[in-house]
Amino acid sequence: MAEPAAAGVPSLPREVREQLAELELELSEGDITQKGYEKKRAKLLAPYVPQTQGAEPALQKESKPQMPAPSAAPASAPASSSASKFHRARSGGARDERYRSDIHTEAVQAALAKHKEQKMALPMPTKRRSTFVQSPADACTPPDTSSASEDEGSLRRQAALSAALHQSLQNAESWINRSIQGSSTSSSASSTLSHGEGKGTSGSLADVFANTRIENLSVPPDVTATTSSSSARPAAIDLPPAGIVKGMHKGSNRSSLMDTADGVPVSSRVSTKIQQLLNTLKRPKRPPLKEFFVDDFEEIVEVPQPDPNQPKPEGRQMTPVKGEPLGVVCNWPPALEAALQRWGTTQAKCPCLTALDVTGKPVYTLTYGKLWSRSLKLAYTLLNKLGTKNEPVLKPGDRVALVYPNNDPVMFMVAFYGCLLAEVIPVPIEVPLTRKDAGGQQIGFLLGSCGIALALTTEVCLKGLPKTQNGEIVQFKGWPRLKWVVTDSKYLSKSPKDWQPNISAAGTEPAYIEYKTSKEGSVMGVTVSRIAMLSHCQALSQACNYSEGETIVNVLDFKKDAGLWHGILTNVMNKLHTISVPYSVMKTCPLSWVQRVHAHKAKVALVKCRDLHWAMMAHRDQRDVTLSSLRMLIVTDGANPWSVSSCDAFLSLFQSHGLKPEAICPCATSPEAMTIAIRRPGVPGAPLPGRAILSMNGLSFGVIRVNTEDKNSALTVQDVGHVMPGGMMCIVKPDGPPQLCKTDEIGEICVSSRAGGMMYYGLAGVTKNTFEVIPVNSAGSPVGDVPFVRSGLLGFVGPGSLVFVVGKMDGLLTVSGRRHNADDIVATGLAVESIKTVYRGRIAVFSVSVFYDERIVVVAEQRPDASEEDSFQWMSRVLQAIDSIHQVGVYCLALVPANTLPKTPLGGIHISQTKQHFLEGSLHPCNILMCPHTCVTNLPKPRQKQPGVGPASVMVGNLVAGKRIAQASGRDLGQLEDNDLVKKHQFLTEVLQWRAQATPDHPLFLLLNAKGTTVCTATCLQLHKKAERIASVLCDKGHLNAGDNVVLLYPPGIELITAFYGCLYAGCIPVTVRPPHAQSLTATLPTVRMIVEVSKAACILTTQTLMRLLRSREAAAAVDVKTWPTIIDTDDLPRKRLAQLYKPPTPEMLAYLDFSVSTTGMLTGVKMSHAAVSGLCRAIKLQCELYSSRQIAICLDPYCGLGFVLWCLCSVYSGHQSILIPPMELESNLFLWLSTVSQYKIRDTFCSYSVMELCTKGLGNQVEMLKARGINLSCVRTCVVVAEERPRVSLTQSFSKLFKDIGLSSRAVSTTFGSRVNVAICLQGTSGPDPTTVYVDLKSLRHDRVRLVERGAPQSLLLSESGKILPGVKVVIVNPETKGPLGDSHLGEIWVNSPHTASGYYTIYDNETLQADHFNTRLSFGDAAQTLWARTGYLGFVRRTELTAASGERHDALYVVGALDETLELRGLRYHPIDIETSVSRTHRSIAECAVFTWTNLLVVVVELCGCEQEALDLVPLVTNVVLEEHYLIVGVVVVVDPGVIPINSRGEKQRMHLRDSFLADQLDPIYVAYNM
Repeated sequence: MAEPAAAGVPSLPREVREQLAELELELSEGDITQKGYEKKRAKLLAPYVPQTQGAEPALQKESKPQMPAPSAAPASAPASSSASKFHRARSGGARDERYRSDIHTEAVQAALAKHKEQKMALPMPTKRRSTFVQSPADACTPPDTSSASEDEGSLRRQAALSAALHQSLQNAESWINRSIQGSSTSSSASSTLSHGEGKGTSGSLADVFANTRIENLSVPPDVTATTSSSSARPAAIDLPPAGIVKGMHKGSNRSSLMDTADGVPVSSRVSTKIQQLLNTLKRPKRPPLKEFFVDDFEEIVEVPQPDPNQPKPEGRQMTPVKGEPLGVVCNWPPALEAALQRWGTTQAKCPCLTALDVTGKPVYTLTYGKLWSRSLKLAYTLLNKLGTKNEPVLKPGDRVALVYPNNDPVMFMVAFYGCLLAEVIPVPIEVPLTRKDAGGQQIGFLLGSCGIALALTTEVCLKGLPKTQNGEIVQFKGWPRLKWVVTDSKYLSKSPKDWQPNISAAGTEPAYIEYKTSKEGSVMGVTVSRIAMLSHCQALSQACNYSEGETIVNVLDFKKDAGLWHGILTNVMNKLHTISVPYSVMKTCPLSWVQRVHAHKAKVALVKCRDLHWAMMAHRDQRDVTLSSLRMLIVTDGANPWSVSSCDAFLSLFQSHGLKPEAICPCATSPEAMTIAIRRPGVPGAPLPGRAILSMNGLSFGVIRVNTEDKNSALTVQDVGHVMPGGMMCIVKPDGPPQLCKTDEIGEICVSSRAGGMMYYGLAGVTKNTFEVIPVNSAGSPVGDVPFVRSGLLGFVGPGSLVFVVGKMDGLLTVSGRRHNADDIVATGLAVESIKTVYRGRIAVFSVSVFYDERIVVVAEQRPDASEEDSFQWMSRVLQAIDSIHQVGVYCLALVPANTLPKTPLGGIHISQTKQHFLEGSLHPCNILMCPHTCVTNLPKPRQKQPGVGPASVMVGNLVAGKRIAQASGRDLGQLEDNDLVKKHQFLTEVLQWRAQATPDHPLFLLLNAKGTTVCTATCLQLHKKAERIASVLCDKGHLNAGDNVVLLYPPGIELITAFYGCLYAGCIPVTVRPPHAQSLTATLPTVRMIVEVSKAACILTTQTLMRLLRSREAAAAVDVKTWPTIIDTDDLPRKRLAQLYKPPTPEMLAYLDFSVSTTGMLTGVKMSHAAVSGLCRAIKLQCELYSSRQIAICLDPYCGLGFVLWCLCSVYSGHQSILIPPMELESNLFLWLSTVSQYKIRDTFCSYSVMELCTKGLGNQVEMLKARGINLSCVRTCVVVAEERPRVSLTQSFSKLFKDIGLSSRAVSTTFGSRVNVAICLQGTSGPDPTTVYVDLKSLRHDRVRLVERGAPQSLLLSESGKILPGVKVVIVNPETKGPLGDSHLGEIWVNSPHTASGYYTIYDNETLQADHFNTRLSFGDAAQTLWARTGYLGFVRRTELTAASGERHDALYVVGALDETLELRGLRYHPIDIETSVSRTHRSIAECAVFTWTNLLVVVVELCGCEQEALDLVPLVTNVVLEEHYLIVGVVVVVDPGVIPINSRGEKQRMHLRDSFLADQLDPIYVAYNM
């Protein structure tokens, strides 16, 4: 940091630091305004800030913004700014006049200054260095002409004026508050965990903040002091965050979690940025949200109401304006070809066209004689020499493509007139450079729609076209097959003496077709008839007063528009001499056109604004040029918003070189209407025409208002002269029927004259709307019967019938009913000091439709040498300038590396393709800022919960509607007493002893390894004996008493089972815990430690390997290994047994503890009694029809929930054989589970979602290989996914579809549902109807309502029933707030009553009220039996189906929607994270996984990127768009991370709270973090 030591925070006295921290806290809690905070802070720091008043003020302003943190002292390093250095180097001491638009720049400066007072603190995005890889761009090429518009006129850059450079806005207290790290590169370079070691500032700041952690609700005691700090963790680990133990209702704990960032010191980089973001968002939005009505079901998106104060047009209806009559001149030819014949035969030596070489020297002059003779030869060849006499290739009227490079006007002119003489229709197009040229496909569409089979070109050009291996020209993308004809003279046949072309008087038959690109990027051909071509030449000759033999200089493209009309057509009509200056010469010698005017004493020059700029830039090289010969300097893009300043600047510079002020003649043109208006050359000394200074606000409402109030938001436009001779003009409304505008209204200019296009070739429908418009009056009746042509230009007719153009229809952006012009926005972007940031002024502006409105997107190319800091600053300022001047928010501002935007043939930016890349996510920006919070003002009003709906009214409502109460139950256990096993043995231990006697050799368990071989088996007797030995070890070695808790730490296998029964035999309470992962002890051991402490375990049973691991050096680094309880390894047991096995006095005694970490990071232990264990095993036995001759395969983690029950308990109870497959073995052999099921012909198998996903992703494309291995799943009757979440229908369906080919029945796959209070509520089982599915409306779910919709309905969600309710289980759906029962198909909390419900939470402090609330709670009304229910914490609904249950009743299906404590409450609505994540995952192919969470009401979306890092920033707008469109939410932060960063537990569930804590502690090492404004 260049910050003087005196201002560094560490040097501040301690009390000052404490006061600063306090201030910070006040600000964050909203007790003090931003302004008050700044005042107090400045006062506190005043004594410590070095005085810099003596420094030169300009430099002081320029000093780089270095604000280390909101609480650090302002830096003030009066470094001489890089900007001013750069500036002097370029301009040799004088002001750089390169890009000037004083008017606009001043406006931008003023607007920004205004904003500066408001002190915006935008958090800067965080990115990894590697993401920012710039493509090398040639930094020293002269500015290229490219720009946002189709034509090359780029001078939008013009605006980045030196004035702006000098009055740079920064000052020491920059408005971009730096993040805590305060590194001068901001945080962009920190890809490592930047907790500021070695950076003086942050250490001490951390101290300041350490005491300011905000606690608001009682957080449960912090059981572990160890948070995991490693970010390299394996995916399947259960991770509670810094010790939250389940000891209170999830709801009450949630808010404290949210607000305290869960123990993350607030000094972390991420939270400061979020705080900045929140402060920014607290600033009031400009457009106030209006109240609006929310109907019962549909949230109606707010329709922007017209502003009552908006300006409305007040003038009378306009009358069409006529041009002067087209004079009849005696020697005007009957057709253009006749003029060529006349000059070619009578004035053969006269020069017609001079071409220049690359250095700008004349290289060849085509005379009229040569033009005539060569055109004749070509016409003859085309008609007679291409095919045979009977089958000519070309007939008159056929279309032919002209493919000529921009530096060869001579060959083009010969080809064009050759076609006219042969009566074939030329279609000039650009030379394709590569197979996939931008816009090339659309050119192909044009060639196809014109039916073109032949292309004319030169030999040189043909050689340069891309070729295939065998030398043929490549087939361009989307092009029809073409035959190429070379038109060089040596290949043409001389026409016989008697052959004459047919030159008839001009009629309405087509003469040529000019291509035009529409806003959507499609290319259409405007057909010009021979009479229109002739009339247009006549009108131009009259308007420009051309006389024979004049010399004109043409800098424009001669293939189309004014370059073609003046330089190729009118030229021949008037026997002019055109000097054609190619674009390539302008690049090397910007002054070449001025030199040509000087050398040839040219009377007329045809230029664009960019040519004026280039000449101004280079004019110092030529002191002695004179422009006094010019009578007309025709500026063909005079209709652009920046043309005024270009013309003014050029005049002021070249007036001393003889340029006459009245010679500057702007004109307006369009492909359809051709020349619309042109300013006639003025009389010397006459006053110059006035300017229109219009209010931008008025323009946005389509109204002409002279700007009075605020000079910043004014648009100055110059007139483009009068209507063309013989033409008539009217202005019609741009949308809807062509209604005539009022005199003070902006509309689309329409022209009626003989000189205009006649149609879009081959597109009759579009033609009618454009070329045959009959204007109507306000009543809708037609005005006259003369058809007009729409010009695509927006404007008005001012005083004295002068025409003013304010923009193009193609650049029109309509946002919330107001119209903005893309070109104006580009000009504003360039007026913000863009020189340091924007590469050659290349900025594209377009709108995308998101959430029922258009949103403005600005994309600019970034200079290769631009610093991150400069870019971010430029972006922030552009946002402010556009907001201030245009009163419109920018939705997204992106910077892409130089030279990466798709180009038009002449180097401009291809807008429609850029937009397509943006929407597809293939732009690859290197910087991006999204501002949805400021732009999106049409969100529905947040929902307010209706208070005062008591339980009674809910009840009455249900009954009146004739609804049944939403409840369902499994079969009745009473009638299902199976054999006397139940009566005889109340305890599982008794069952095991009985089996060991009755069937000692019956195998209960088989454990497989990754190869599929059996590594271990256990018969009834072996299990019993081993358990006895473990029981005796517990008593002898462990000195344990009955009722002591014992932690079992084993890998999945049979040892775990024997240890479990050993504990029961000894009367101890087993607690199964997943062993720590040797590779990531720091992440996994704290969880083990926590469970050992929370369960107050007296002893740990484990294997020798794990015992060594627990006491290892590595373990000591993660936890305190000295405080472990007794550790006993069970590898070598003494052959000793207990004298007597323990038998619990009552079945209500505790059997085991089940600990698990929920997805919200809660560690909870529940108590399972012996009665619950027997009840659960019995219910599963009945549901799945398990008995001793059956085999089931289990591929699950055996540590908690139903997975543990199936692995350890069920086989002993029911006597069936369990084949155990540890899920981690699948990582080395994906086929293991399916091949086992096939080999053993298993009928029932259980797995987890992670296992199913592994098989779907890993084996999906290997089904043939599975067949080859002989794997067949036709034996499977039930394949059950054990889960505690909403069924993942898409996964189960794709699994079923994939493995259908190897015999898997589509009915086999189902899911279970359990929760902490009751581990098995639903399980499909063998009998009973198949699981049903329904589609529900997502919008209603957010309102806690269920609305069933049809498949394919928009915003619909597919839900599947979670299996059948187990015997003895009853569920009811309850309103979680009122605790009253709900009706059928209503969403509420699922409550359960069953013999196997757990008997309570096991916590270190017994919170009785919570216990009662979760495990023994009653409905508030409507339940006479006063049943005791347990609350599952899951939302769902019950729906009666048409199916019949086993009992003969109609079947009630239970649908689980999601966990209550996972839901996000945003805008008063309830969202399930999985729904948002599903939407996000669909948006881009490179999103591997996604998780969402909220922090201080901001929605944070984390996406894993599986593509290359360049794609990281593409995801930001896509994610923002989809969440806005589908969920009506604005994303606050988008975090892009590497694959595998989102933690996923053993059940395959995302641990979002853990992710949130890692994010806030800055441990994710993200690729990019975008803070949406």
